[in-house]
Amino acid sequence: MKEYYKINEISKLYGIGADSLRYYEKIGVLVPRRDTNGYRLYGLKDIYKLNMIRDLRQLDFTMQQIKDYLDHQSIENTLHILHKEKDLVREQLRSLQTKQRMIQERIHVLTTAMQMTTGEFTIKSFPERHCLHLNTRITRDEEMDFAIKKLHKKHESKIRDFGNQLFGASVSIEDLYKGEKDVFNAVFFILESDEPEYDFVLPAGEYLSLYYRGDYRQSSDRIMDVLNFAKEKGYPISGDPFEIYEIDNRDTMNREEFLTEIQVRIMV
Repeated sequence: MKEYYKINEISKLYGIGADSLRYYEKIGVLVPRRDTNGYRLYGLKDIYKLNMIRDLRQLDFTMQQIKDYLDHQSIENTLHILHKEKDLVREQLRSLQTKQRMIQERIHVLTTAMQMTTGEFTIKSFPERHCLHLNTRITRDEEMDFAIKKLHKKHESKIRDFGNQLFGASVSIEDLYKGEKDVFNAVFFILESDEPEYDFVLPAGEYLSLYYRGDYRQSSDRIMDVLNFAKEKGYPISGDPFEIYEIDNRDTMNREEFLTEIQVRIMV
């Protein structure tokens, strides 16, 4: 093993630009010796310091903090650094575990959705569902995407995982009966039950449900199917119907794979 390395060798070994190495020298973190031609020569002590700089930079230490540590290195200071690094590793593990849980949840949701039976009317019972809500008139898919992004931007702190976030859009029964198709009047996120802040509630009760796959251009027809079925069965309707997007363009660009649920509250 060589005792000394030139600046270009150290730069390649550590992936650090020569300018950064000169800066470390300028602030006194590294003090390379010079050969007879004036070229910088980095020894094992400098390499050790570069390892420390790399590790401390990963802990978000500033270069001044790193210099202070290297200038006053002691058992006490080293233990402080090790405890801080341990805390960082613990936080990284917690973050990875959370990410793993969210990925597993999405796998479960998509796997279940792919097996969902469509075209059948069912009645579901729900508790109160807390939501974030945005009133806006939507007539095209692009407007729907923009409205969802706008609502998400407004409430980013409350949406822990947008990929798994359940969202939907409501339509006006009055508009439907006037023949206005594919017009939505609001978008919303359905929050987790422990989220304390919300601005809208889907009331507890029974909801008539229908799943359909494919393009959203059939949306109005499928919603009318639900309303007509409720009428045939003598179920009074309470509130506007809405769609919930189980599989959408977050997951696939093949529209035939989209899965949408229509719900409307009924009085049974």
